[in-house]
Amino acid sequence: MKPLIYVDGGAGTTGLEIVARLRERDDLSLVLLSDSKRKDFEARSQALNEADIAILCLPDEAAREAVAAIRNQSTRVLDASSVHRISANWTYGFPELEANRREAIAEAGRVSNPGCYATGFLGLVRPLVRAGVIPPAFPLSVNAISGYSGGGKMMIAEFENADSHHYTKGVARTYALTLAHKHVPEMQLHAGLAHPPVFAPTVARFYRGMIVEVPLQLWALPGSPSILAIHRILSDAYADHPLMEVAELESSRAMAALDPELLSRSDRMKLFVFGNEKREQVRLVAVLDNLGKGAGGAAVQNLNVMLGMPETRGLR
Repeated sequence: MKPLIYVDGGAGTTGLEIVARLRERDDLSLVLLSDSKRKDFEARSQALNEADIAILCLPDEAAREAVAAIRNQSTRVLDASSVHRISANWTYGFPELEANRREAIAEAGRVSNPGCYATGFLGLVRPLVRAGVIPPAFPLSVNAISGYSGGGKMMIAEFENADSHHYTKGVARTYALTLAHKHVPEMQLHAGLAHPPVFAPTVARFYRGMIVEVPLQLWALPGSPSILAIHRILSDAYADHPLMEVAELESSRAMAALDPELLSRSDRMKLFVFGNEKREQVRLVAVLDNLGKGAGGAAVQNLNVMLGMPETRGLR
């Protein structure tokens, strides 16, 4: 029998991305409620309790309510909201992050889908912390720029709907000026850091795609690691992961610029190490689609792992 997959919140930005990847698959049964019932709590509750796996694409409070509504002990949950990403009883759904993470996801009853910014940050930083190159107490900063789709329907309206009260003609804006962005706790916890990084996100006038960057002063790190050593650690960490790529140093040196839309409509992530040997500095950069590897693509990847199916099935 095909596994029954219910997407709760399938009409939202992330939900639509997930549904687009699952709709044509013949190895599972996709459940979507009609427009008249998708906000009906009783209809949603029934669908949640009948599903083999429920994928939640909801605001945080609605995600909590959905989990609380599940009475069927066999229903597994994949939550794309931010509410369970640092919860002790949930498995963080980044299969490439640790050596045993795929196995943990495959066995888990509750899986949290990572945030888009956190995906880029952790992809760059976690292998270096694990290798001892970045000490847990080292002060880190992370800069990022994302397409406006990352803010969901409200932000999309700000950039696209001239009749919206919040409509803006601006090209870009930095935000989270109180240093309290909701992705920071998962960045700190899952990187293994003693202190939260300083996070400086920017949203710009393009729909999808993002760059996440972590600058490092190599001379300030224990042993002053070389650029080659940093690159080797990242390359080794992701050598056997089909959705992760680390650019060769030579090709990176030849680049004059980097486009945040480079992997738009892709479910992969590509990492770059840009360095200056004289100054002993590097810029670690991750490029991904905030709706792909940063959201819907990551959810489908996690779903595949949970079901014991090929990890890249249905992905771009």
